[in-house]
Amino acid sequence: MRVSLEIVVPVVMCAALLWWIGRGMSARAMLIATAATLAVIVFILYAQRAGWVD
Repeated sequence: MRVSLEIVVPVVMCAALLWWIGRGMSARAMLIATAATLAVIVFILYAQRAGWVD
């Protein structure tokens, strides 16, 4: 499986944004925000692979 920069760059940017915003959050809130972000990323990747999104 080959990973392109189109996938890696947004994931790294989201992780950096979560870290920056999450510095003042509790551990539980940070975990929930991380899980929600990963769910959105997985859904978008699935939609692209299924052909739903151009």
